[in-house]
Amino acid sequence: MRFTILRETFLKPLRAVSGVVERKHTQLSPILMNVLIRVEGDRFSLTTTDQEVELVSEGHLEASAVEPGAVTVPVRKLMDICKTLPEGEDISFVEEKDRVTVRAGRSRFTLSTLPVMDFPSLNEQIGSFEFSVSKRELKTLIEQTCFAMAEQDVRYYLNGMLLEVKNDYVYGVAADGHRLAFGKTAISFVDKEGIRVIIPRKGVLELQRILEDSDEEIKIILGNNHIRAITKEVQLTSKLLDGRFPDYERIVAKGGDKVFTSRREVLKESFQRAAALFSDRFRGVRLKLTDGCLKILATTSEQDEVEEDLEIEYAGGELEIGFNVKYLIDFLNAIPAETVQFTFSDANSSARVEGIGGEGGIYVIMPMRI
Repeated sequence: MRFTILRETFLKPLRAVSGVVERKHTQLSPILMNVLIRVEGDRFSLTTTDQEVELVSEGHLEASAVEPGAVTVPVRKLMDICKTLPEGEDISFVEEKDRVTVRAGRSRFTLSTLPVMDFPSLNEQIGSFEFSVSKRELKTLIEQTCFAMAEQDVRYYLNGMLLEVKNDYVYGVAADGHRLAFGKTAISFVDKEGIRVIIPRKGVLELQRILEDSDEEIKIILGNNHIRAITKEVQLTSKLLDGRFPDYERIVAKGGDKVFTSRREVLKESFQRAAALFSDRFRGVRLKLTDGCLKILATTSEQDEVEEDLEIEYAGGELEIGFNVKYLIDFLNAIPAETVQFTFSDANSSARVEGIGGEGGIYVIMPMRI
């Protein structure tokens, strides 16, 4: 394999695929630390994978400077080399036996390779359920929900995000057993049967990383075992999680007779001041509601205390309930509306948080005993 390419032309797709490669070597096959470079005709492709998520990016080459072939080299070393080269520099790659020589200007680097046949692939039949949505809308949907995903829950289906397509909407839902985040975006769709899949945490985060605030559409293909997302720049394939996701419609629909509204930014700043008091993971705050007033109270394990009163719109009688303040802040960060609404039933039931005017997602949080 031999080819020459402009630094910027190579660096952009290399950056696009590098995120899936773990920085730590523990429990990883050495081949998973490499990028597969494939050259054919006047095209090149870069592929990385951790066997759960695969990223592929393609680009154009000057055909006169090409000898076809494929090779795998350490992606982090290659990235560091390309980033430190001057802008506008031509980079040449030459494969010789089990090594690749990289030249640019007066610099020469020799990198070890691993067999291409050992590089794992997710290139199987993904599925036939397809839809398209703008990058901006899908990015917003993920940002509204992904923070509520669990990380290492034994209920493995919570370590990801539910994506459901039905009734001309794409729904995104994430939950960790203590909170639930729900969002949706409209699409043009004709299949009324719908589909629901659970994307693993890493697949969600990598999908979020390749999205941008653009009206350009991204194509999504769903199957029983995989999801594939295709843009002009990159193709992402991720395995899916098995399991039965909680009945989010029942959880989100649950209402209550105690409702208060407040300016989102004012409420968030008050919660942030309360959170600043805590130095440990226990961040429980008590919300004491009386007509027209919200009192925020907290006591730390060091017996530090905070108390703050806010004027709110509320006339539902007295109620005192405890929550993890970090979860409340996460919700308020995700809601774009200027005014938010909290709905309660009683001190032992979950609360619902949402923006006034239908902006943003819907959020449900379980109370804490404090």
